[in-house]
Amino acid sequence: MRQQQPIIMFDIQAIRKDFPILSTQVYNKPLVYFDNGATTQKPQIVIDTLTEYYSGYNSNVHRGVHLLSQKATDAEEAARATVQGFINAARPEEIIFTKGTTDSINLLANAYCKAHIRPGDEIIITQMEHHSNIVPWQLAAEERGGIIKVVPLQEDGSLDMNAYKALFSPRTRIVAFTWVSNTLGTVNPVAEMVQIAHEHGCHVMVDAAQAIQHLVVDVRSMDIDFLVFSGHKIYAPTGIGVLYGKYDLLAALPPYQGGGSMIKTVSLPTGTTYAELPHRFEAGTPNIAGIIGLGAALKYVADKGIEAIAAHEHQLLEYATQQLKQIPGMRIIGEASEKSATVSFLVDGIHPFDIGELLDKQGIAVRTGHHCCQPIMDKYCIPGTVRISFAMYNTQAEIDIMIDALKRAIVMLG
Repeated sequence: MRQQQPIIMFDIQAIRKDFPILSTQVYNKPLVYFDNGATTQKPQIVIDTLTEYYSGYNSNVHRGVHLLSQKATDAEEAARATVQGFINAARPEEIIFTKGTTDSINLLANAYCKAHIRPGDEIIITQMEHHSNIVPWQLAAEERGGIIKVVPLQEDGSLDMNAYKALFSPRTRIVAFTWVSNTLGTVNPVAEMVQIAHEHGCHVMVDAAQAIQHLVVDVRSMDIDFLVFSGHKIYAPTGIGVLYGKYDLLAALPPYQGGGSMIKTVSLPTGTTYAELPHRFEAGTPNIAGIIGLGAALKYVADKGIEAIAAHEHQLLEYATQQLKQIPGMRIIGEASEKSATVSFLVDGIHPFDIGELLDKQGIAVRTGHHCCQPIMDKYCIPGTVRISFAMYNTQAEIDIMIDALKRAIVMLG
């Protein structure tokens, strides 16, 4: 008989009631949602916050003198302060709102390389990166004549730290790496990697898209130069993200996009001057509802306690891993000693897409494919994986349902 592990200081049933979509039926079966690495579901408070904005004070922000504009502006800037506090940034101006992690990385890669990369200068990334932390740097390096260097993966899914240390040279300018792998669940040693980079005089950008919802993120204690994440990974709306940067580093970068809000003065034919942070990097009308919704989501997470969430999700990770390993033909991809909330696997002789489709028919949402991490698939010589990824509202009972459904799928496909 399976043993149920105790939940640490965590009222899971109360939390589940906060997420209306969890009562959904899929093919006449209760939804089991294990695709949280792609996007998380939204608590009622976030849904209500969006409704309140659109029905009560919908207006554009900044420069407006009427009441609705002032209220929307105040709400947006309150959300900026909430983000600041959540990641322990030094000041609100260090928080730049973007469309998401991908947009944040494109902004930084473009602006940073324009300011700092000359022909022959080096950018270090890793073999476990999401495509969004590979392609923008490749594009910027190609334009500026930079060189991309790659930290290799080890067989267990951790980074080769000796290789990382050996990659630095006097021409290395910036290191960009993920905190938590979206495919392997590997938690990288951020503090150590930042310290090593700084010892070589390099800047660091940390992709926290898969960390912000699972781990304590403190940019000042870890001395992180730049950090990016997406709202929809942490129970907020889609289409909103954050670029954090130390004030002096951001202030030294050129604008990424032109338009309204990012200017101080404009004169023809030349002579434009640019706004101060954060507005220099926030051209055009922002995703106001998304920003306010992000603030509500971060407050919700803070109220539940990120440490309690992490402990609950770690129990789920350990339990799921234990149950999966009992299935004949099971191969778990990525077994680093430090992992968070994600398990990727294959079953001998069965394509991951087939497993994903049969699980879906039983009401279970998982992710299949290369997860926008083709270099990882190349490392393991595989076409893709089945990925289950957890959130605060998932339960061990759902894992049991998934395991039973997986066994039935294997029998059907065997």
